[in-house]
Amino acid sequence: MRNIPLSGARLWDDLHDIARIGGTAKGGCNRQALTDLDAEGRAWLAERASKLGCTLSVDAFGNMALLRPGRDATRKPIGFGSHLDTQPTGGKFDGVLGVLAGLEILRALHEAGAETEAPLMLVNWTNEEGSRFSPPMMGSGGALGIFTPDEVLEKTDTEGLRYGDELRRIGWQGDGTLPNMAGYIELHIEQGPILERAGKSIGIVTHALAQAWYEVTVEGEEAHGGSQMAGRRDALMAAAPLMAAVEEIALAAKAPTGELGRGTVGRVTVYPDSRNIAPSRIWFSVDTRHGDAGQLAWMGTELRARAAEIAARRGVRITVSDFWQSPPTPFDAALVGHVRTAAEARGLAWQEMPTGIGHDAVYVARRVPAAMIFVPCHGGISHNEAESITPEWAEAGLLVLADAVIAAANSKDHP
Repeated sequence: MRNIPLSGARLWDDLHDIARIGGTAKGGCNRQALTDLDAEGRAWLAERASKLGCTLSVDAFGNMALLRPGRDATRKPIGFGSHLDTQPTGGKFDGVLGVLAGLEILRALHEAGAETEAPLMLVNWTNEEGSRFSPPMMGSGGALGIFTPDEVLEKTDTEGLRYGDELRRIGWQGDGTLPNMAGYIELHIEQGPILERAGKSIGIVTHALAQAWYEVTVEGEEAHGGSQMAGRRDALMAAAPLMAAVEEIALAAKAPTGELGRGTVGRVTVYPDSRNIAPSRIWFSVDTRHGDAGQLAWMGTELRARAAEIAARRGVRITVSDFWQSPPTPFDAALVGHVRTAAEARGLAWQEMPTGIGHDAVYVARRVPAAMIFVPCHGGISHNEAESITPEWAEAGLLVLADAVIAAANSKDHP
């Protein structure tokens, strides 16, 4: 179906049209999950898909599925999509590109009057970002049975508002489940600099790195800023070297392939948070990632060992608690093959690569054959209002996604 009227220009216009919903002064987007702006973005998508003969269903977690019939109603649909929610200071393309490229595929098929053998299903997953309700990817995790319904619906944000309550409030809680998929392909910006530096338009994602997240609490004793330094049990001065150790441990975690680990401290809270008081309690998050599960486990063990050493030396108490884990996840060889064939047939420069970043496709891949396509973003910048891509990169991703999805839907290898 290479002759269907796919339009990169129309996709580009859509990307900028929906970016007005939650648009920020610096040119980014703030459309966090289960806010009124999220509801507006969902309505934007549903209204356009309704004109294309698609049937909308919404599951108990708020995931939206837009189903286009195929010739063979007995076959499971081929899914594709991503997410519309953003970070508080997010960009225009993270997640949104995959959803709107999927919308353009449905639009082009509709205009051509073309049919696929298997049905097609465009999915907008809820709360992929995890910026308001943590951990991330709760919508896909709930739908695929990785989280229980209560783990998702009872989750609260920093203001104590429940996921389930907010989902009902904005009018987007369904009462069923999504149709079972035969396969799923997700298009996403890379969120890293590899493709741009290599001059490649397409990244063919072969697997996802393992992840382990921790929460660290350091408990000491408050002291006046004017008191003598000797004998202080300053929680922040104990937390600081442990935070620095996160980077040291990641760079020391070297797999036989030469790949190093990745470590991040993303959130920190200080108590009592006063200018002239040495803090008595510090809480911070730790995000560790590696392609080698053994090295990832070593990183966790080493973090706890460093915590014990610092606690003894500083006279404080340090607790390292497990928060969330994701195992190394391979993508489906057949679907990866469809992506590779599409990139080659379109004459696009491509390379195979892993993803060190969690995506809904990673959760889907635990239950359903899945694949991912990356396109470059300038400087690798993402989760940032300065996030940007070119119209040419967006169109390249659209063409490869369309070809791979249609090939999978018309193949007998994905019943």
